[in-house]
Amino acid sequence: MDNKLLKVFVHLSETLHFAHTAKAHHVSPSTLSRMIQRVEDDVGATLLVRDNRSVMLTAAGERFRDFAKQQLANWQQLNIELATDQKQLSGRLSIYCSVTAAYSHLPSLLDRFRRQHPAVEIMLHTGNANDAIDKVLTGDVDLSIAAQPDNHSRAVYFQPFAHIPLTLIAPTVACQVQDQLARHLDWQQLPVIMPDHGPARQRFEHFLKAHGVHKANVYATVSGHEALVSMVALGCGVGIAPQVVIDNSPVIDRVKALSSGPQIEPFVLGLCCQNKRRVDPLIGAFYRTLDATSVSTADRSSPYFKD
Repeated sequence: MDNKLLKVFVHLSETLHFAHTAKAHHVSPSTLSRMIQRVEDDVGATLLVRDNRSVMLTAAGERFRDFAKQQLANWQQLNIELATDQKQLSGRLSIYCSVTAAYSHLPSLLDRFRRQHPAVEIMLHTGNANDAIDKVLTGDVDLSIAAQPDNHSRAVYFQPFAHIPLTLIAPTVACQVQDQLARHLDWQQLPVIMPDHGPARQRFEHFLKAHGVHKANVYATVSGHEALVSMVALGCGVGIAPQVVIDNSPVIDRVKALSSGPQIEPFVLGLCCQNKRRVDPLIGAFYRTLDATSVSTADRSSPYFKD
């Protein structure tokens, strides 16, 4: 049976949610339904029972899930053994990062890796930095450049390589936000642009609580640090963003840093993969391209740092 079908079924058996699995594998729900129907036809048994509210595995479905996981593990191990026998690494390596990281940090890593392993094909995916670890956990990509989350999963291996300062920013254009900043600063009333999720949101919420705000005046919730900087530049509110995103933003001249009092805890930026896949030849080779000098700038006391 096609490994892709096995991967899709295993993912669905874990999420028990057709929409989530369809999104993770970049197919429509109807296409996913046809894929599952094909699996059931090949197996000759009903593997899932679903209605408008829930999805459940049948007894046959549970047995097939275990079989599919074992088949995928066997296939992965075979690939590892065959790749080890080859003198030159080849294959495909998928990497996820934010748009900013794609030109601020990834090029130096790719330059070193490509010089050592020119036969490896790189597939680059960009998007919201806050989704980077989830992309690894769901198996959508092999590696991600991500910020260290406050609560980590032991299923993820994270090797840090840089500190990224977070900066509180405000618009420079004439707007209501500027008028409020010019008067007595009232954090309770000041409109804020809030990240939709992730470490930046957690740090911003902690910052606001430290200033006595337990229910912020949220003007907008956005996905992605680049979009947040743009919303601030439009005069919609204040927000926090990684300094590297601000420095590379086309609207940098329309925002300014605000004095925030106590320093906002910076991000620890690193490279992550599924912990169980660290032995994959391609993934291991990419980790080896991380210079000791680049890792030394990160927080070695972090629970994520592993030699």
